[in-house]
Amino acid sequence: MYELKAGNALRVKNRRVSILKDLRRDVWIYVLAAVVLAYYILFHYLPMYGAVIAFKEYDVAKGIMGSPWVGLKNFKDFFNDYYFLRLLRNTLLLSVYNLLWSFPATILFALLLNEIRQEKFKKVVQTVTYLPHFISTIVVCGMLIDFLADDGLITQIVKLFGGEGKYYLNYPQYFRTIYVSSGIWQSIGWGSIIYLAALSGIDQELYEAATIDGAGRLRQTWHITLTGLLPTIVTLLILEIGKLMNLGYEKIILLYNGNTYETADVISTYVYRLGLGASRRYSYTTAIGLFNSLINLILLVSANKISKRLTDNSLW
Repeated sequence: MYELKAGNALRVKNRRVSILKDLRRDVWIYVLAAVVLAYYILFHYLPMYGAVIAFKEYDVAKGIMGSPWVGLKNFKDFFNDYYFLRLLRNTLLLSVYNLLWSFPATILFALLLNEIRQEKFKKVVQTVTYLPHFISTIVVCGMLIDFLADDGLITQIVKLFGGEGKYYLNYPQYFRTIYVSSGIWQSIGWGSIIYLAALSGIDQELYEAATIDGAGRLRQTWHITLTGLLPTIVTLLILEIGKLMNLGYEKIILLYNGNTYETADVISTYVYRLGLGASRRYSYTTAIGLFNSLINLILLVSANKISKRLTDNSLW
């Protein structure tokens, strides 16, 4: 018994010595990690305490703890809101349309770039397609407003091909197309980077073997390239599904107006108007945000389980 205790004590001591040596050797790595950890604790985890006001009638003067509890009242009010179905429909449709068009477009663009053999031309194409990602949202929206005006560039091109010349941002039926297509233009180049990195890791001997067996470029792309990209595609798809309800409000607020609320007003813009506008309905908008996050969590877990069952690829 004494020998067992002595052995355990020695192992604990050795482990402590090993940890101290590791800390001394990699001290600056731990410092960098501590900064990142502190950021997430301060700006992501601690603010989660504020979610409690979704279950209260929050009063700034009384504070979070002093405000009275109302239970699920704010959630019930949102579900009974006249605009609830419209907000949910618009949020889902814009997100799903963006996923259906933007996600495969990025993959296709990466595959096309990978087929370019002239390195100089390839670099030029990459540079040109990366640039929109670095243009601020407000500048992009300003460009769209000018291009889609009655005498704008895009409107003139539409008229040239026999279309109707009008201010398209005033018509709700065009908003989703404008939003999704401009999003693809902004993100297609930058989003292809991770796929190009994954493509560089595919063993080139597989292509050589396929060529010897008589497989053309199309078959090589289908059986080798896409198979090699599958884990990356699945991982990014799960992450995209997990944030379907997190549709950013900045671009929509800059583009929409009273005429396009029917198709453009989404949950995030509604929260922005009610939470930071004249209403200042903090508890109500917090409840909406909490509902949004819960739906995203359910979508993320469901997508991960389905992916794990069908493809053996998952986030966890």
